[in-house]
Amino acid sequence: MSAPCERQRRWQSVKRVLAVRLDNLGDLLMTTPALVALRASLPQAHITLLASRAGAALASHVPVVDEVLAFDAPWVKRPDAALERALEPGQAEERLIEALKSRRFDAAVIFTVCTQSALPAALLCLQAGIPLRLAYSRENPYELLTDWVPDTEVPSDGMRHEAQRQLDLVHHVGLQADAQRLMFRFKVEEALTMRHKFECAGGDLTRPYIVVHPGATAASRRWPAERFGQAAQALVDATGCQAVFSGGPDELPLVEQAMAAMRSPAISLAGQLSLGELASLIAGAQVTLCNNSAPAHLAAALDAPVVVLYALTNPQHTPWQARARVLNHPVPCRHCLKSVCPERHHDCLERVPPQEVAQAALELMGTLPGVPLHPASPCIPHPVTALG
Repeated sequence: MSAPCERQRRWQSVKRVLAVRLDNLGDLLMTTPALVALRASLPQAHITLLASRAGAALASHVPVVDEVLAFDAPWVKRPDAALERALEPGQAEERLIEALKSRRFDAAVIFTVCTQSALPAALLCLQAGIPLRLAYSRENPYELLTDWVPDTEVPSDGMRHEAQRQLDLVHHVGLQADAQRLMFRFKVEEALTMRHKFECAGGDLTRPYIVVHPGATAASRRWPAERFGQAAQALVDATGCQAVFSGGPDELPLVEQAMAAMRSPAISLAGQLSLGELASLIAGAQVTLCNNSAPAHLAAALDAPVVVLYALTNPQHTPWQARARVLNHPVPCRHCLKSVCPERHHDCLERVPPQEVAQAALELMGTLPGVPLHPASPCIPHPVTALG
C-alpha cells in the first residue's frame, strides 16, 4: 500500500479527534470549513476543539464540534492571561495534558497561521499520548508530528487564503467536504434578544439599517474611528438607513469617537451583544462596515454584505467567499505582519477616504445616492443560519 493510501486509512479509522486552534475568534471562524471537512469525513467521530478563551465563544455556534476546551496558550498572543499568570509556571499545561489524556484521543489536527509554530501544541499532544498528529511546520518536527506538511508560505499577494490553507491541511490525510463556506449558526432566541435590545436603544425595526464596527484587536488594523462615523453619515444621507454601532466593552471609546463624527442620531449596541446577537444583527443589515476583525468573518459566514478596511499586514485573512469590498491603500511596506505600524504612518488605512468606503457600501447595497432602498426585514435570522 502506498504511503498516501496508508496515511488516509489510518485517519479514516479514528474515533476521537482533537482539533487545535489557539488564536483569536476570526482565525477560528476561518478554520470552520476544515472542521466541516473533519465532520463530513468522520461522521461517527467525537470532535473536540481546543481553543483560546476568545475562540471558545464559538462553542454553541459551530454544530460540527461535540466539545470545546478553553486554554490560553503562552506561545500565542492573547489580551488576557490572568488565570494562567495566577498559576505556577507549567501548571496550566500540566492540567491540560491530564485533560487530554483522560479523553483518549486517536488523532490531533493542529491549525496555525504561517507565522506560528505548531510544535509547542504538538509536544503537548505527544505528552498526552495522542498517536496521530497533523500540522504544518517550517522546521523538521521529527517525532512531534506523525503527519508533517512542510510550511513554505511567505507573505505575498499570491498567498492562499487562511481558510484554504486549513482545508489543504486536512486534505493531506484524505479528509474533505463539498461545502467550503465559513460556518456560524445563531439561535432564534438570540435574534429575538437582539431585536429587543435594538428597540430599547431607540432603533426602528421597520426601517433598514447598517452596522458599523470600528474596533479591531491590533492598532495596525484599525481605520480611524472618526472615519467610520463620516462614512456612516454619508450612507445615512444617501439611503436614509439607521446607523447601528457595535463593539466589545473595551471598544466603547472607539464607538463614541465614531458616533461623535456624525450629524445624524445613531444607535449604539456596543458592549451589549453576545456573539450570537451580534451575528443576528449583521445578518439583517443592509451592509456592515468594519476592520479586519471577527465581524468581517461573521458576515462572510452569514453571506451578509460587508465593507472591510483591510490593513495590508497579512493577505490571508480577507472575507472568504463573501459579498465583500476590501479597501486599503497600496504601500511598499505591505505584508508587514506587524501589530503596530513599523513605519508610523499607517498609510495603508489612513489614506482610504470615507467617501470611498461609502461608495463601496452603496455598490454592495445595490443602490446609488438618492435612490431609496427596497423594503427590508431587519434583524430576522437568515433561514440557513438560524437554529430553532
